[in-house]
Amino acid sequence: MAQSFFWYDLETTGISPRGGRVMQFAGQRTDMELKPVGEPVNVLIKLNEDILPDPDAVMVTGITPQQTLQDGVTETAFLKIFFDQVAIPDTIFVGYNTIRFDDEFMRFLLYRNFYDAYEWQWQDGRSRWDMLDVVRMTRALRPAGISWPMTEDGKPTNRLELLTAANGLDHKNAHDALNDVFATIAVANLIRTKQPKLFEYLLNLRGKNAIKDFIAKNTTFIYSSGKYANETEKTAVVQLLHEDDRKGAIVYDLRYDPTEFVHLSPEELADRWRYTKDPEAPPRLPVKTMKYNHCPAISPTGLLSDTDVQKRLQVTPEIVSANLVKVKAAPDFVANIVKARDLLDDERGEQWSKEVVDADTALYDGGFFDDNDRKLMAVVRAAPPDELNELQADLHDQRLKDLLPRYKARNFSKYLSDEERTEWERYRYHVLMEGGTKSRLAKYMHRLGELAQTEAGSDKRYLLEELQLYAESIMPVLETDIQQ
Repeated sequence: MAQSFFWYDLETTGISPRGGRVMQFAGQRTDMELKPVGEPVNVLIKLNEDILPDPDAVMVTGITPQQTLQDGVTETAFLKIFFDQVAIPDTIFVGYNTIRFDDEFMRFLLYRNFYDAYEWQWQDGRSRWDMLDVVRMTRALRPAGISWPMTEDGKPTNRLELLTAANGLDHKNAHDALNDVFATIAVANLIRTKQPKLFEYLLNLRGKNAIKDFIAKNTTFIYSSGKYANETEKTAVVQLLHEDDRKGAIVYDLRYDPTEFVHLSPEELADRWRYTKDPEAPPRLPVKTMKYNHCPAISPTGLLSDTDVQKRLQVTPEIVSANLVKVKAAPDFVANIVKARDLLDDERGEQWSKEVVDADTALYDGGFFDDNDRKLMAVVRAAPPDELNELQADLHDQRLKDLLPRYKARNFSKYLSDEERTEWERYRYHVLMEGGTKSRLAKYMHRLGELAQTEAGSDKRYLLEELQLYAESIMPVLETDIQQ
């Protein structure tokens, strides 16, 4: 089967894929020439009654929970559409910041509904890509023929709605998923037309093995990433310091003289690595982790001979060479940076271990499922709703055991027994109302009150009214009533 792109975008209940939900999925398949293939996909997904959306997210998207309940489908019904129509062999999934945002929401959606969270992006010739880093590298290295927007205070920006406006591309309704999809295709077509060699180069370099092959031949290279500053076009010339298949490579930004870092201990390097907003803090360690499976936008250093590129990146070949010599002259530097990363990883792991782990959010917290559970996940998906209970005892992983009753309640609520419905109400009370003034419901209502003051007279005020009505409509049965 011929390769094709599937351009997609999500509108969600918030920014966290662990606790958030997808409210709208939209996409359009194109051929490799970016010509549409078939009709667009545009689906609302019903919000479950154990979820309160972030009011700020709804104020941006305009999608209310009531809309999803009226016009949407359940998560399981959506996933049938997804695998029948979207995740066909040889599909390249692509969007605008999809790798760091939308893909993560999709993984948790699949996990909650007893699908493998990863196969959709690698099995049967499928793969993924992301236009945001392509845009960043195009702007930094080959900007000719494209108008590049700036913020009001004069800083470079690659926001999709501003990029389309600057180039006269149609983007009538930003933050509607389908309109954002069409806008992303238009931007991709612009880059493919104006800078075809760079477009094809980055497309062919998106895979993990291609990245590894490149790194084997180019330990010093140009790298575009959101971690770098707007003022340098989100792009740096970096040196590979260390490779790790699981954690990713560590790279050093050669704009910076390493002299003040090379003699620091791992503990001191870890302190310098941490992000801080303190203006009095010492210079931050100019290293970052680059993950090979995130389709990093990388390029050989040949283009650094262009003086315009040097100005945009605020670096010259002479600076690169001088700092590279200093990095290589400090043999303990790399080893200490690796130890510093391990210290930070241990620190984060300790913080996560103190958090209450819930099955819904535990995709990355328990490893991969064993063969028994992988087979049973397919059985769960195919089982009649009234037979789901019989499968729980056969599951090995506690995450799946905990998810199964929620899966039934969220997708097949009419099949709940009286006892199951009581347990579901008890669970909803725990999720939404426990904690008093710190409960999810209390924080939600407080935020609605804050927005009501700032949006007074706004044409979006009706959204706040809808959100309050929704919260009232899903109020769980009081715990005292459950116990009676």
